Amino acid sequence: FATCARAFARDPRFNILLLPQNVGKRKAQIAAIRRSAGDMVLNVDSDTILASDVIRKLVPKMQDAAVGAAMGQLTARNRNDSWLTRLIDMEYWLACNEERAAQARFGAVMCCCGPCVMYRRSALASLLDQYESQYFRGKPSDFGEDRHLTILMLKAGFRTEYVPSAIAATVVPNKLGPYLRQQLRWARSTFRDTLLGLRLLPNLNRFLTLDVVGQNLGPLLLALSVLTGLAQLALTGTAPWLAALMIVAMTMIRCSVVALRARQLRFLGFSLHTFINIFLLLPLKAYALA
Repeated sequence: FATCARAFARDPRFNILLLPQNVGKRKAQIAAIRRSAGDMVLNVDSDTILASDVIRKLVPKMQDAAVGAAMGQLTARNRNDSWLTRLIDMEYWLACNEERAAQARFGAVMCCCGPCVMYRRSALASLLDQYESQYFRGKPSDFGEDRHLTILMLKAGFRTEYVPSAIAATVVPNKLGPYLRQQLRWARSTFRDTLLGLRLLPNLNRFLTLDVVGQNLGPLLLALSVLTGLAQLALTGTAPWLAALMIVAMTMIRCSVVALRARQLRFLGFSLHTFINIFLLLPLKAYALA
């Protein structure tokens, strides 16, 4: 960052703000927003490279004064590093072009992701005190900034949008350890801010209630299926073929539909993510909830 600051320090278009120490993403965001003057604020994570037309694609969505934030589509900048980065890239495609796209259809993307999101500064200004003073279990919150700021936007009555043509490439974990630590932070944020956002749902489209319930009940139902199958194996000595075949069938149907929608056969390989989901992410989500 110091190299970047030196390179642009004399450019009048830039105002470089160097904080005395690492105070975390939230306080750095707040410091920059309070120093800003433009109508729009573009948040970009440090490991992200934007396509040259991202701002041009996001700004039209912000012409509507009812829109408080709009996010772009995320891709894995280091997709070809390993089998894991390839899976994460597909996971990002699904999260953006299924989940966020569906939510945007009904006016409320429930989490505008930090690597590429444009905010209305006037909306941010009215929310900064709430954003800065969030506490969790008696301590200042140090996770879930993107989701919490989105929830605050929605609570204030603004819409949040998704723009699939605004592409941002971000570095993703290429090893299981960092990936699982990232997923733990995200799971904690999802559980906490979903509870905080429940009171929002009656004021939003009914689809969003179904979506939030489904996202939280889906992993629970899958976990129950796995535990039931293991109990059957332990108590009766018979393999839970029906449950296993159902999980395989649902996985293949989903991956096939996505491969057709994206017109990319690589999405058939996303079926491997089911093993990560069952054996790693489900226990991790239980730990995050605890």
